[in-house]
Amino acid sequence: MIPIRDTIPSRNYPVVNNTIIGINVVVFLVQLSQGDDLIRFNYIYGLVPARYTISHFSSYFSAWDQLFSLISFMFLHGGFFHLLGNMWSLYIFGDNIEDSLGPLRYLVFYLLCGLASGLSHLALNLHSNIPTIGASGAISGVMGAYFLLYPRSKILTIIPIIIIPWFVELPAFIFLGIWILMQMLNAAGSQAGAAGIAWWAHIGGFLFGIVFLKLFQAYPHVGVMEQVAKATARKKTDKLQIIHPVSQGDSPHMYGVLAISIYESLTGTQKMVNVPWGFQNRLFRVSVPAGTRHGSLLKLQGLGKIISHGERGDLYLKVLIQDQGMPR
Repeated sequence: MIPIRDTIPSRNYPVVNNTIIGINVVVFLVQLSQGDDLIRFNYIYGLVPARYTISHFSSYFSAWDQLFSLISFMFLHGGFFHLLGNMWSLYIFGDNIEDSLGPLRYLVFYLLCGLASGLSHLALNLHSNIPTIGASGAISGVMGAYFLLYPRSKILTIIPIIIIPWFVELPAFIFLGIWILMQMLNAAGSQAGAAGIAWWAHIGGFLFGIVFLKLFQAYPHVGVMEQVAKATARKKTDKLQIIHPVSQGDSPHMYGVLAISIYESLTGTQKMVNVPWGFQNRLFRVSVPAGTRHGSLLKLQGLGKIISHGERGDLYLKVLIQDQGMPR
């Protein structure tokens, strides 16, 4: 399963989430510049359980080195696709958690999830001399929080069937439920201390993400967080929107809803509209002219039901103007 996007738009620009993604990319470029010293670099800044449990190894590192590695390991990656997969998942799920917690609390939450995932791996691999690297544990915490906050959100997902990509919307609780189940099955089938993916770090991050979210929710937003939220409020709705058209009686025409912001209604905008019908990936560009009013209809000619002889009705999109500052 490959997630494409979720259906919960964020009200604010994910400043912290995007910054974390940027830092990961920069650190990966630093890794690439290490050349033959990359293994040594990963050993120093990755999480190596034996460094904390075997005196022969720990004697080579200062207290600062040991503490710093508990954070730095979550910004290292083992290759381009490792980085891409992690950052894509963080891009999809992280903005909504930052929206809920606020930028400052989200930063602390993310780092705590990464730390907890690392300690989970360390506790179950006490004598491993293999560096554990990657943001997967921290991102698993973000996914755990998403599982709790938005269980009925839809995740647009690609499920490859042989060579045919099948686009399907899965409820978040099903998508994430399958994901955590796969982590548990892989963890049960892997050997402790063996090289490969740190499955228990994923599981620990996911569970601690739920715990930390509940703890953070117990404390209300303070004034400075409200100010930050206002400063980062979005002026636009999502560029890509998923439309579920419906028909009315025997009419060949189909009808759906397109959401735009007040700002976009005044200035005009362009959206990419996805209509996921079975195995077909129907993606269209829709232009919204400036001055469009709430309830206006945009016509996409020939995208309705088949009438006869290959002719089709039209798809009409009703414009819904949203106030981006209003809570969901």
